[in-house]
Amino acid sequence: MKKTLAVAAIVALMSAPVFAANTQGGFTGPGSTATTTSQGGGFSGPNGSVTTVEKAKSMRDDAWVTLRGTITERLSDDVYTFKDATGTVNVDIDHKRWNGVTITPQDVVEIQGEVDKDWNSVEIDVKQINKVSK
Repeated sequence: MKKTLAVAAIVALMSAPVFAANTQGGFTGPGSTATTTSQGGGFSGPNGSVTTVEKAKSMRDDAWVTLRGTITERLSDDVYTFKDATGTVNVDIDHKRWNGVTITPQDVVEIQGEVDKDWNSVEIDVKQINKVSK
């Protein structure tokens, strides 16, 4: 009896990711093929001031930014090109950050995250992404 319960518990744990994968979201556009899972909850309200890509590139490492623009292309698994009126920057969006939302290059999005500066590059490590009505 204990073995049967143990096997049933293991099967249930192993199949949970399969059921969670049914909630789709993420970027739909050039280079996209990935699926994501949904994780609900979080703060919904005023996000502070929105900055520009040009200003974000000159901010210090780990500075918190809010940007509004479009995601134009997928470059690799989690890296995308983000564009606003002042320029473009690469953004790193982990699969869990999509929260079941599907984004296309025509959608205006608001992203919040941290500036990630290396020796000769700037990237935004996205912590939250929302589709904005035009």
